[in-house]
Amino acid sequence: MRSLNYVQRVSLDFTGTLFPHAICLGDADNDSLTCVAVGDVCNKGKNFVVAVGAEGWFHLFDLTAVAAASKADSSSQHEFTSSEDQKPLFTQHIPANTKVILISDIDGDGRSELVVGYTDRVVRAFRWEEPADGAEPGSGQLVLLKKWLLEGQVDSLSVNPGPEGLPELMVSQPGCGYAILLCSWTQQDSSGSGEEGPSRDVVLHLTTGRIHNKNVSTHLIGSISKGSKEESSTCGLFALCTLDGTLKLMDSSEQLLWSVQVDHQLFALQKLDVTGDGREEVVACAWDGQTYIIDHNRTVVRFQFDENVNAFCAGQYTCKEGKNSPCLVYVSFNHKIYIYWKVELERMESTNMLRVLEEKPEFSSHLKALGVDTDDPAAVRALVTNVLYKDSQT
Repeated sequence: MRSLNYVQRVSLDFTGTLFPHAICLGDADNDSLTCVAVGDVCNKGKNFVVAVGAEGWFHLFDLTAVAAASKADSSSQHEFTSSEDQKPLFTQHIPANTKVILISDIDGDGRSELVVGYTDRVVRAFRWEEPADGAEPGSGQLVLLKKWLLEGQVDSLSVNPGPEGLPELMVSQPGCGYAILLCSWTQQDSSGSGEEGPSRDVVLHLTTGRIHNKNVSTHLIGSISKGSKEESSTCGLFALCTLDGTLKLMDSSEQLLWSVQVDHQLFALQKLDVTGDGREEVVACAWDGQTYIIDHNRTVVRFQFDENVNAFCAGQYTCKEGKNSPCLVYVSFNHKIYIYWKVELERMESTNMLRVLEEKPEFSSHLKALGVDTDDPAAVRALVTNVLYKDSQT
């Protein structure tokens, strides 16, 4: 297992308490670049910022206009911090004790839904609806579609393509398990009967292998890219991790692709393409900052963040060059947010310098110019060793 040493980072200060699920990465200002945000919950073709507090208050923010104003007056730095810009576009009270939220198309109809997981093992799905006469932004409201009741605590929500390519709403369950929540609502359901039969349409799955404590917390992430849209849209990949150190990669047909056991308490799970080949690696973080990056072939690299971690996420971040790059985000217990940007890797698997050099066409021509026989591995190795180490030894 290789160890990485990332050093390019920015640090942000915050005040108050940050909930472990209250940080994410997304294009909040709709400029194709990235900042903390969520998604197109209103189905308007643009992203909105959504915040749902433990008391049940749903807040909707639109940062597009704020970002435009900021760019128009680059000399001013107050736009994003003024109280006027912090006002939500819309506020609504929904059931309290929110734990996790997800914005995604969970029923395959092309429209996004808001899914909320609660501390009482309940999951609810809402959809944004607006008056038929159309309206002003913020004139709509969230309408309940369905309520599910789970056997265990809900720690993660995700969507993954099923065996037939249709989206499946997944929720993690303790003991390295998960459940698929069926979206069997009708028009009548959305008008008020969504609260009935909360335990219906819950299909529980328990993964095989290592025997787990049935109460150990579990996290999952779905829709892990295989490198092409065609492959990723059918029989999608998803990963699970547990607090007792188990990591698994599976597909929606329940085939186990690999399982890894580590000696750290894993509390967060993300996906991120660190090699730029279109395939997303699995990224898991432990409370002590140990971070594991694992590819589809079970190659593992790790990075040690130097503080205990309160919250973690991974995604794309607009770095100093003004373009997106893969990043790791850590929230410490000392009121700091650390963003490690440019965490790309040329490759996941271990290799040696000779093999890398041999893949470069100019290497052979340079050897010939130096009079080295390219067909003699010992001579090539001796030259490289001499160049690397002779001066340092004299």
